[in-house]
Amino acid sequence: MKADQTYLLHFLEGTRQFSIPIFQRRYSWEKKQCERLWHDIMDVGENQAIESHFLGSIVFVPRDSRKIFSPVQEWQVIDGQQRLATLSLLLSAVGRAIEESGCEIAIKPEQLSSYLFNAHGEGELRYKQLLTQHDKDTLIQLLEGRKPADSSHRLVKNYHFFESMLKRSDVDLRVVCEGIQKLQIVAIKLEHPDNPQVIFDCLNSTGLSLSEADRIRNYVLMREDPEFQNRLYEEYWFPMEQSFVNAGTKAFNSFMGHYLTLKTGQVIKDDGVYDSFKGHVPSVERQEVLEAHVAEIVRYSEHYAQIVFLREEDLKLHACFKDIRELGIGATNPFLLGVYDDYAREDIGKTELIEILRLVESYLFRRVTCEVPSNTLNTTFAGLMKEIDKDNYLESLKSAFLDMSWRRRYPPNPEFKEALQVKNVGIRRCPYLLRKLENYGRKEPISVSEYTVEHVMPQTLTEEWRRELGENFQETYETSLHTLGNLTLTGYNSELSNRPFHEKQDMEGGFRDSPLRLNRSLAQAKRWDEEAIRERAEELAEKALQIWVYPEL
Repeated sequence: MKADQTYLLHFLEGTRQFSIPIFQRRYSWEKKQCERLWHDIMDVGENQAIESHFLGSIVFVPRDSRKIFSPVQEWQVIDGQQRLATLSLLLSAVGRAIEESGCEIAIKPEQLSSYLFNAHGEGELRYKQLLTQHDKDTLIQLLEGRKPADSSHRLVKNYHFFESMLKRSDVDLRVVCEGIQKLQIVAIKLEHPDNPQVIFDCLNSTGLSLSEADRIRNYVLMREDPEFQNRLYEEYWFPMEQSFVNAGTKAFNSFMGHYLTLKTGQVIKDDGVYDSFKGHVPSVERQEVLEAHVAEIVRYSEHYAQIVFLREEDLKLHACFKDIRELGIGATNPFLLGVYDDYAREDIGKTELIEILRLVESYLFRRVTCEVPSNTLNTTFAGLMKEIDKDNYLESLKSAFLDMSWRRRYPPNPEFKEALQVKNVGIRRCPYLLRKLENYGRKEPISVSEYTVEHVMPQTLTEEWRRELGENFQETYETSLHTLGNLTLTGYNSELSNRPFHEKQDMEGGFRDSPLRLNRSLAQAKRWDEEAIRERAEELAEKALQIWVYPEL
């Protein structure tokens, strides 16, 4: 390794090209990073007492040592691509500003151009910097003064930011150029047997910090030769990244955390994903072993998309995953990844998978209903796959659920039934609960998305409702208002409002006019008081025992 402190413009002199390897993240600087760079340049440009301003380090390695007679020295940038790309945008904008102004400045536009283009380079070798395939064409179009067709918006926005700053009346182009000339970097050139991954991990950049996903991609690809890098990226990594493009970096971090949790049996937190990955995939492995690891990660990422992004095409499985997702508990994902992989490998069939998913859903909902603390769920599902006997899959899962300790318990029928009848139903899970009850036994489930939750005994008691509820109306109101027996679904919530019970039954859109099964008992009720609420809660709770099942061996 050779490190030299040098001025940025000197670093860009000569016939050379700095390309960004495929494993690096996309260009990601935002306006706030550009503003910081701009203010630093203006400050140092205006202050004659300051001789230089340190930008940070740029780490690079020879791109391909086999190209002995190439007219252009080709290097790969291991660290510093964000600064280099942003400075290319600035130099291009400054060059055009000088041309348009006609000012006599020490740096001529053609001189600035020499820091961006190789005069004798042909094709892509004409450019001093090449970004990854996501951003390469946009940067080239901007440097050439053309409007990018399929643009990377951050490059375009940042270029326009520098353009707008240079057009301000209070900006002196001489000061800008003076500031640029004072920019310094530490140029770190790596040579064999330097390990770029170790150096990359140790660097503290002042730019935008890398995500865990960025660091994992670098770790996998950085240490390999360019040909193998390209194949791994194009066949495996790039298609996987595309499947997460709409979900964002956090979703990919979460996937990697859940995948590693499954593989290690230990809960992996978001900020520990990279270190855990390095332990799972040692850096000394042969290329074929590394490729097998990457292929497995891609396979599980496809499972993750089916489960979490609801891309499963089978309607019954899709419904199962949707129900689990509606409960909002991501702790199950490591276990679901393992089970789905066994299904994909045909170790279990679709019917068995559906029963497993329903057990998981029932376990979650029973615990929420019975107010069992959720702080054990992560560790429960992290190690649950180890409890599975692949030769006796379903029975071993049931046995594992039944053997849970009290804090991890699968609430039994009596506890679950009682909780359903007497506890308040939370706002978040109420639509889910009523939807499942409404569609129980239907071969053609109906969508209830257009319906809203209705309190039969209203949240504001009128005089008629006090008489309806009887002598103990206040106690009934306080104990039963938000319980299952008093809740239903309707499309006429505002019309029903706090009308008397018999009006809610008989009006247009009322309970007797409703197509929903949930409202049948309400249509037939002769009164609505504490006893009626309790009877309906009992009826619905019995049905719930058939929906959210208890494992039986």
